[in-house]
Amino acid sequence: MAKNWLHLSVALLALTVLTTSPTVAQTGSNPIIRDKFTADPAPLVVGDRLYLYVGHDEAQRDEMFNMKEWLVYSTTDMKSWTGHGPIMKVADFKWAKKDAWASQTIQRNGKFWFYAAVEHDDTHPGKAIAVAVSDSPTGPFVDAKGSALITNQMTPKGTHSWEDIDPTVFTDDDGTTWIAWGNRQCYIAKLKPNMIEIDGPITEITPPHFEEGPWLHKRGDLYYLTYASLDRATHRDEKVSYATAPSIQGPWTYRGELTGSGKYSFTIHPGIAQFKGNWYLFLHNATLTIGDLNGALGRRAVTVEHLQYNPDGTMKPVIQTDAGVTAPPPR
Repeated sequence: MAKNWLHLSVALLALTVLTTSPTVAQTGSNPIIRDKFTADPAPLVVGDRLYLYVGHDEAQRDEMFNMKEWLVYSTTDMKSWTGHGPIMKVADFKWAKKDAWASQTIQRNGKFWFYAAVEHDDTHPGKAIAVAVSDSPTGPFVDAKGSALITNQMTPKGTHSWEDIDPTVFTDDDGTTWIAWGNRQCYIAKLKPNMIEIDGPITEITPPHFEEGPWLHKRGDLYYLTYASLDRATHRDEKVSYATAPSIQGPWTYRGELTGSGKYSFTIHPGIAQFKGNWYLFLHNATLTIGDLNGALGRRAVTVEHLQYNPDGTMKPVIQTDAGVTAPPPR
């Protein structure tokens, strides 16, 4: 009898451990980065590796945002991610004073060009866009210009001082590189071949419900402007919408919503890339818990989903999942 009770006790203990042990997330499931809070994902494909540039959310307790640096991770299989540490800190831009906000890196002329939103010092009040350069996708990056590429004073028709954020950069088939950015107003401009100066006028291209976080890409003959959208009359949290055009200079046709809000998150930020024959949509939500800190407005977590297209070039609506790309693409 004692022996049977011993066996039963061991079995009950094993069951208790099994049912109370934390669940280990499957590699590649969402959120994909779990060692730090990350936001505003920007993918870049270089050869057989995808690099993912993110902001580092460090908000404590009731802080809204606390972002001082940018990080980069990389993968060869979309499931296992390697961290390469900080590539820059906002303090590396001597003319900026805070806020390492959304960024994007592209490869051009044998170098890697990093564009990011920061808060300018008092010589040019408001948000601004910086540009840095490196010989490697993992850095070190250095200020390429020594001053801001875009300041709030360059977009005087805007309605607020934080409109010049969230740069997206895109090189067209003819070799010209374009930058788009904005909050509530969306702007686009051509860059000079040196990548550190605007070439020509700044044009406003604000699509319906545009809030922030634009992303430019091209597939076939169609150009896409994907962005964080907010219908302030009916919604509380940002979603993702998009527009298409036959040319990078438009005209842009609104195509509607691509995906809904990130779970528990007011903000969302799309990043799109084709990698090894498949298309992916990167986003962020606020579902991650690290230690005693839960996800929040300033503690977000990067996710990724499969992205698919209809025969006419429109993008199929994306449903955000916990499985992410560990599950096969929807049929």
